[in-house]
Amino acid sequence: MLHIGYHESTSGGYAAMGEEAVSVGADTFAFFTRNPRGGSAKSVDAADAAKLCAFMKEHNFAPLVAHAPYTMNPCSANPELRKFALEMMIDDFARLEYTPGCLYNFHPGSHTGQGTETGIALSAELIAAALKQVDEKNTKTGTDCHTTLLVETMSGKGSEIGKTFEEVRAILDQAEEKYGAPLAGRVGVCMDTCHIWDGGYDIVRDLDGTIGKFDKAVGLGRLKAMHLNDSMNVLGAHKDRHAKIGEGEIGVEALARVINHPALKNLPFILETPNEHDGYKREIELLRSKYKD
Repeated sequence: MLHIGYHESTSGGYAAMGEEAVSVGADTFAFFTRNPRGGSAKSVDAADAAKLCAFMKEHNFAPLVAHAPYTMNPCSANPELRKFALEMMIDDFARLEYTPGCLYNFHPGSHTGQGTETGIALSAELIAAALKQVDEKNTKTGTDCHTTLLVETMSGKGSEIGKTFEEVRAILDQAEEKYGAPLAGRVGVCMDTCHIWDGGYDIVRDLDGTIGKFDKAVGLGRLKAMHLNDSMNVLGAHKDRHAKIGEGEIGVEALARVINHPALKNLPFILETPNEHDGYKREIELLRSKYKD
């Protein structure tokens, strides 16, 4: 079965997001943990979140994919911004305890002139520090609350890190080294089709080869979710401009191959196309028509 959804607004509450998803034929969705271009966050209504969890179980939802705000830059040259990123991530982990099993996706950041190696080291440092604080809280409370953190593949615009599979692997390896123990099951990857296309991976003419490169560099066992987007840009443009499904350089048929690829087809797919309700409904219907059980 194709597990697919799109980014929803939390403005109406948690249970409303589940109902909205079902109304467009989705069985998963993404949501921002807080203002995506700021840092503020509304308090979580525990009863409302519990309603969503019950609704998801009733309707056989795939895992949700929460998204950290764009303002989070783990590898900024400004130590205050790095501190801000760490505080947001730790707070987000606490908020996601209300939706067990939810994946937590974040952009590994921009090195802002420090160089890729420094950016990778700083992003890994934040991951390790955040997970250690989660562990400390669990020890104090006697709980075992763990949310799987996902590093997103990036397009490489500006000074972004994570633009190659090797850079993503370096972030994961260094985070594990700084944490001091294996992080299998706690840290994984979210692959974005627009980002990797803009980053130079030809998923139109060589999807198998691209998947093989990811498996060699990172390991398919670490791939936990997909962002499914077309791109306004040519291959390798390093720009990150999403397009509606079938209206970009990747195209419907190539994205149909993505959702049907044996290594990918059971993952949750999240649309991040420039759409509203009816547009997402049409895209979900289109992609379901292309899916082969």
